[in-house]
Amino acid sequence: MRYFKLFIILFAINACTPEKLETTTYYLIRHAEKDRTNKENKNPDLNTKGLERAENWAKVFQNIDFDMVYSTNYNRTKQTASPTAKSKNLEVEMYDPRNMYSDDFQKDTKGKTVLIVGHSNTTPQFVNKILEEEKYTDINDLNNANLYMVTIINDIKNSSLLKID
Repeated sequence: MRYFKLFIILFAINACTPEKLETTTYYLIRHAEKDRTNKENKNPDLNTKGLERAENWAKVFQNIDFDMVYSTNYNRTKQTASPTAKSKNLEVEMYDPRNMYSDDFQKDTKGKTVLIVGHSNTTPQFVNKILEEEKYTDINDLNNANLYMVTIINDIKNSSLLKID
């Protein structure tokens, strides 16, 4: 009986070791400031301030070991993601904002650290989809500073929102 109790205790300790924890971390941002000079352009590039912000994001993320960088297939999001991806020797991968956080996306990113660049409406929606709750609302169109961080540890989800100017 003593050995059985010892076995149970050792099994419980082993089950609680950090090696058993699987962590997925998502960093989600909206694209940087876009060129608004042509109101008819549905796919504008970043303006000068936006290009500077994109470079600043790379500095903000310099100590984060990303496994993947995702962007929607728009100039402004790809240009925002590019400096960070380049600094990590990663390619910018595309995701479809109409099918965000799909089963394939979840499988591909499980246990990884991922940057996701989206839009004023898709970024908070993406966070909400991950969290499975309506926690965040759309971002004001002039706000390019939100940084959402979502951590999933063995199906326990936590999030936070920072402003990085």
